[in-house]
Amino acid sequence: MRWVMRSKIHKATVTQADLNYIGSITIDQTLVEKVGLWPGEKVLVVSNSSGARLETYVILGEKNSGVICMNGAAAHLIKAGEEIIIMGFELTNDHIEPQTILVDENNRFVRFL
Repeated sequence: MRWVMRSKIHKATVTQADLNYIGSITIDQTLVEKVGLWPGEKVLVVSNSSGARLETYVILGEKNSGVICMNGAAAHLIKAGEEIIIMGFELTNDHIEPQTILVDENNRFVRFL
């Protein structure tokens, strides 16, 4: 079995960083659904701006809001305004065709990659 990338939101912009929230990343529900992520699912978040990498879990944000919020301790590593990649993985024996999307600077869906 192998860990393979199943979901990816490419070039998202962090809209908020909330140190007072207890962990996670809040993601616009529209984007979560487009790539097949689940609420509570573990994701890898990589900052294209700073190079920071962290694992956290998904919380649904308001649909079509464009929200990408780093919560809790993650807000120390990745700040508002940074460009990030959000990836979900699956342990499988099967080949998976990942759902990968590109978003614009307002975190609106542009196209599948």
